[in-house]
Amino acid sequence: MHIDNAGAQVVKNVDDDYPTKAVRLVVPFTPGGANDITARLIATELGQTLGRQFVIDNRGGAGGSIGAELVAKAVPDGYTLMASNPGPSVNNPIMRRRPSYRVEDFAQVAIYGYTPLIIAVHPSFGPRNARELVDYLKRNPEKLSWGSTGTGGIAHIALALFQAATGTDVIHVPYKGAGPGLNELAGGSIQLFYTTLASADTLIKAGRIRIIGIAAPKRLSGLPDVPTLSEYGVTNADVIVWYGLAAPAKTMPPIIEKLNREVNRIMKMPDIGARFGQLGIEVFGGSSLEAEEFVRNEAARLRRLMKTGLISPLD
Repeated sequence: MHIDNAGAQVVKNVDDDYPTKAVRLVVPFTPGGANDITARLIATELGQTLGRQFVIDNRGGAGGSIGAELVAKAVPDGYTLMASNPGPSVNNPIMRRRPSYRVEDFAQVAIYGYTPLIIAVHPSFGPRNARELVDYLKRNPEKLSWGSTGTGGIAHIALALFQAATGTDVIHVPYKGAGPGLNELAGGSIQLFYTTLASADTLIKAGRIRIIGIAAPKRLSGLPDVPTLSEYGVTNADVIVWYGLAAPAKTMPPIIEKLNREVNRIMKMPDIGARFGQLGIEVFGGSSLEAEEFVRNEAARLRRLMKTGLISPLD
């Protein structure tokens, strides 16, 4: 708001001219992964619509914490944004003993896509669905090896949630990424592995691994015949790898809402939906308030899980 020479109040919406210069979109990972690819798709469309370049700035390291800290401490003027996902946005600030930023240091703009985690097994593994798996694990406590993409990662958290929800005990085997773990699963060295369709698709099609459950509220379009965990009575164990847009906390609401409108428009574009589908990502959307509530709930659930001792703090 400003006062003109005649003394009349002239109100101008904050978002009328935004952006007036290039916007930096920090991707807290190295180039090439799903977080980076989806952010580039969104950035291109935002730039074309809003008339200013959205520049991708890859700041990988420390599980996404380096890039996230940069955004958390940036001036909240809408010109520094982050491609968010569970690691840098929720897991790192809650699980690390000395976090350099908090979950609350971000304002959530929108969540534009997600990938459910899926339970992969060796083809010779007996159980065919989540109910049979739980029964089998209870008959064989601490005898089966369940791999993940690393201690403290999203797959490890998913495993801990599964154990908490079902009262089962397994041997956690962390790997440095999906590739090594899936190869060990296909070779029979471990029995179970939490992963994503994008990572496992080649081995699934080759018949070297089998999928017996999806940790999501609904079935995955790429695996329509595989039931969700909840369909077989396993509740509060859903885990999705989500992709979104965030800004520093205290960014003005009109800017947040303008970006949210644009992201939701972009997610309705057929070519964007098709590209996301190729990556094994389900198109999402919704209001900024819904995004905020979702992230708060994810943070609260992880804090409760930490209290069970199934997940330990990270140094």
